[in-house]
Amino acid sequence: MEYTPPPLFKQGPSARVRLAFFVALSVGLLFLDSRFAAMEVVRKGVGTVLYPLQKIASLPIEWSQAGFDYLSTLDTLQSENKTLILEQLQDKQRLHELETLRQENEKLRKLMNVGNTLKVKRSILSEIVSDARDPFSRKIIIGKGLIQGVKEGMPVIDELGLLGQVTRTFPSRAEVSLITDKEQIIPVENLRNGIRSVAYGGLDGGLIELRFMAANADIENNDLLVTSGLDGVYPRGIPVARVIRVERNSRYAFASIFCEPIAGVERHRFVLVLDTFRENVTAEPAPAASAPTPNAPIPNDNAATPATTAPVNNTEAGNGN
Repeated sequence: MEYTPPPLFKQGPSARVRLAFFVALSVGLLFLDSRFAAMEVVRKGVGTVLYPLQKIASLPIEWSQAGFDYLSTLDTLQSENKTLILEQLQDKQRLHELETLRQENEKLRKLMNVGNTLKVKRSILSEIVSDARDPFSRKIIIGKGLIQGVKEGMPVIDELGLLGQVTRTFPSRAEVSLITDKEQIIPVENLRNGIRSVAYGGLDGGLIELRFMAANADIENNDLLVTSGLDGVYPRGIPVARVIRVERNSRYAFASIFCEPIAGVERHRFVLVLDTFRENVTAEPAPAASAPTPNAPIPNDNAATPATTAPVNNTEAGNGN
């Protein structure tokens, strides 16, 4: 009986033979593909068949990359959103500041134009620092004082009209009593017909009153009152108030006339202090210096003789030449 080994133990060609065969087959296929592109169809067919498998195999990587991109994009968007919100708030703040500066610039221009229009020797621009401590008075504190040339009695205006008067001075501060203060009395003139009167402050609601005006006086609503200049403190023509109510009663000899201030008594920030008596102060020493000359001719005669004879000698010398 013939004995054959089981298939498990059957041996085919040796390993070297198989290696040589496959090496030769690979070299031949490479030669044919490089020279005649014989494997292009096979390569495309294999790529087409394997594409779904490649796509399925790459899905986990693509999903993980997409999740990472989503998280990083979300974090970036949140950070950019916070940055944009912060920049928007900063831009709004800058816009408000620029708008405030623009309005203040316009007010300052108007204020300086008013100061240049008035016939005063000098005007001092100042900022309102605070209100006075006395709650029963209407006063403010400005940031200029004796060092800057502010003196008691100087009128204070804004770009609209008369604001008040300097009543107390300090080295770098000054107290201004507003025209609505109970102690303020202002000579005024009706711009429509020239009737002169006196305006008193101290009324409730920030109003001022014209007192001692006859019941039949020609005063009407919306009449503009300006400073008359008769007191020598306020320059003539500064707007003070506008008449808002006139009450006449036949039982009383005087009418009750209430006016609303023109100036921004409770609103504005910058004011202009007018030096209305600086010219008078500087003009007083001149007569005092020249007065002793006629009263004391003997001592001044000797001093004046060279000054008067010198030009004569020069003139004569010039004529002689």
